Amino acid sequence: MTTASEQRLLRSNLGAAMLGFGLPLALGMGLQVTFNLVDAFLVSRLESERAGAALGAIGICDQLAAIGSIVSYGYTTAAATLMSHRQGSGDFVGARRVAWQSTLAVCGLGMLFALVGLFSSHWLMADVMGAKGLVLELGTEYLRIIVGGNVTIFLLLHLTSLQRALGSSKTPIILLVSSNAINLVLAVLLVYGPGEAPAAFAWGPKLATQLSIPRLGLLGAAWATVIARVIVLVPVIFITVRRFGLFRHDARGPLSKTLEKELWGLGWPASAQLVLRIAATLAIQALVARRFTTTTDQTATTALGVVFRLETMALFIGLGWGSAAQTFVGQNLGAENPARAKRSGWIAAAYNAAMMALLAIIYVVFGQPIVEFFSDSPRVVDLARSYLRIVGPSYVGLGVGVVLGAAMQAAKIPRLSLGLDLIVLAGLLIPTSAVAAILGTSPRPLYWTIAVAYGSFALVYAFAYHRSAFGQSQPPHLAVSIPASIDFEVDQGFDEQQQARS
Repeated sequence: MTTASEQRLLRSNLGAAMLGFGLPLALGMGLQVTFNLVDAFLVSRLESERAGAALGAIGICDQLAAIGSIVSYGYTTAAATLMSHRQGSGDFVGARRVAWQSTLAVCGLGMLFALVGLFSSHWLMADVMGAKGLVLELGTEYLRIIVGGNVTIFLLLHLTSLQRALGSSKTPIILLVSSNAINLVLAVLLVYGPGEAPAAFAWGPKLATQLSIPRLGLLGAAWATVIARVIVLVPVIFITVRRFGLFRHDARGPLSKTLEKELWGLGWPASAQLVLRIAATLAIQALVARRFTTTTDQTATTALGVVFRLETMALFIGLGWGSAAQTFVGQNLGAENPARAKRSGWIAAAYNAAMMALLAIIYVVFGQPIVEFFSDSPRVVDLARSYLRIVGPSYVGLGVGVVLGAAMQAAKIPRLSLGLDLIVLAGLLIPTSAVAAILGTSPRPLYWTIAVAYGSFALVYAFAYHRSAFGQSQPPHLAVSIPASIDFEVDQGFDEQQQARS
């Protein structure tokens, strides 16, 4: 029996179906970034002698902390893929065994990165990133808290991804957005405490005084993030166990080396690719910190901290369209329709390119008031505006690369996608940026190297995607199969699937 979801994914008008499925994902991912931008705004309104350094520190630390999340998320993506395959084939016990074993592995990763955060934060900030002065001091403590508590985001992303793999399209998004909303409230209380706060958050100091919450500044933002994730993990775990039946006794069998090998075989190329992208960003930040800052002048680092936060919006919207591409490509390859699968990637990339063009126009036209929202330093505003004017238009190319790379992962050719990133980032961006930093007297020439690299993503990925042969490069047992019960309108796919199976 053909469900409405199957009809939309496999047979209906592809352009309309992709728009209806991908646009909410892209907007939802963008909404999550908005909460992070609010965090940056809160920090930017601290006392002037600390605000600039705090912005610079948070810009560096967020990129460092993202490495652990990316490694974990690559593994999570592999687990969700295997769960979807087993669920779609009717192997419900096998799907739950994947959930159990992968969750244990994610917990292990969280403990490993916690040790890194607790004992290596100063080394990462000072020796690896070249941070100086107050940026180094604040960043070390912030990184220790965020990376030390990274297991919370590992589990949050993992468990909500497992729910999506079982057909839930609505609950995971609500839970993730709830986490960000709680984070905002806690951040107002912990960042400002009983002290001065912006007028929009005047309620915060009053409540903090009543609760005897101290003013923690940047460290308050770190603690708010970790605590918010812990709070939301409680209902996430409850829903995962009670509604979806995961982690029950029949699924908690002995660990399988074969399954673990399959999980890591699927997950490491995706993790490596995303780590490479973060590493390239960190390399840019390190070059700027070492070449254009001093212990008393952190302006260039502060400007990068602002624009990289804004750039995250472009990346996350692209990841939303990439997720849509993965679903359509995987479903249609599973249905032995490689032509439609390949077209899905092109259409998702086109939609994302249009959104990136709109975002670039906003950044270029309204760059000054946007940057001034975070910093009123004339030099910070000048450097950040220059970055947005130079790099902003190239977000179109970056977005095309992100979406087509996600489609390649769904087609089980992730190593090709990883190789393309190596060509652009390691072969083009990092060497040219190093030369620009060494020869330049300001960061602006370095901005042009970033713009050229981002634009190159579109050319390299479009050529490789056009040449790739979908449906011929992956072993049959690794074919992507997302449950046909995914519902685009209401969050009832899992229950309907169970009834259909019965």
